[in-house]
Amino acid sequence: QVQVEESGGGLVQAGGSLRLSCAASVSILSIKAMGWYRQGPGKQRELVADISRGGNTNYAEFVKGRFTISRDNAKNTVYLQMNSLKPEDTAVYYCNVMMVINNRRYWGQGTQVTVSS
Repeated sequence: QVQVEESGGGLVQAGGSLRLSCAASVSILSIKAMGWYRQGPGKQRELVADISRGGNTNYAEFVKGRFTISRDNAKNTVYLQMNSLKPEDTAVYYCNVMMVINNRRYWGQGTQVTVSS
């Protein structure tokens, strides 16, 4: 069983910044990709950004230019730097880990991000 642990959420004013961290309990060699998803109140879960084993990144249109995803392979950790936050970014942010074997996915429990206007 892969453990996925997020941290870094909180309350911030509009225009502020937060950095989320996600650590996986397995070697980066067994991970195909890691990503961040979010689920706002009354909304479906949606992709925010992901990063492949090779370092290729993919962003949702609504965060391009504001959020940056990165990874530290030595720590099996992925980060999401969120700048210029907006009230509509308020959501629970979930980390997802996709394994090399069978593309199996594991989820963290989520971390709340609240942006006040």
